[in-house]
Amino acid sequence: MTTVRPGIPVRCLHRPLFQGLVVPWVSLTHNGHTAFGSLDASRMRHAFHRRLCQICSGRLEERFFVLVRPADQGQGYSPEPALHPECLPYAAAHCPMLNGHATHYRSRPVLASHPAGRPCPDASCACPAPGADEDHTARSGQPADRYEAWMIDSRHYLLAYRQEAPDVPVGISLNVPILRKRVLREAALPADQAAVLDLLRTALGLEQP
Repeated sequence: MTTVRPGIPVRCLHRPLFQGLVVPWVSLTHNGHTAFGSLDASRMRHAFHRRLCQICSGRLEERFFVLVRPADQGQGYSPEPALHPECLPYAAAHCPMLNGHATHYRSRPVLASHPAGRPCPDASCACPAPGADEDHTARSGQPADRYEAWMIDSRHYLLAYRQEAPDVPVGISLNVPILRKRVLREAALPADQAAVLDLLRTALGLEQP
């Protein structure tokens, strides 16, 4: 008999936990270490092609959500695999980038030796090469973006590709009918603007967020 853990979607009960949190299926795991915030490029491609949820790995059904930043909207696709409607609230509540607890993307040195943030001395290891997670590397140290969740009907599941690599999907197309949009978090302010806002709140006697 399956034990239901409080707060964890039933779809995710088979997933391993780290410090009490569900490890998303697309998270990079290297030598038993889960690198939250880094994505496994191979699993991402598999999720795109098989229409799998990035959190629980289950197949998407009638409707699904994609995570969208302003830059994603501009380029016309979401660069991450989709989520079940049941898995989105859990991710939104516990992911620091989605719940607003993280004000900046995690800093990564330009010459980072490995996506998991540590050297890999094993020459035979099939781990991802440095730079495999290009989108996350490009955002290293930058203020957090505004995140929205867009609901799409499965009939309009469409992958986006780069012209020079027509067999490798870069994301899920946003140039389709959108059923619903939900703001998950607003963009983080630069440090100087945040300081001015804090001073203004203090002057007005308002509580700090």
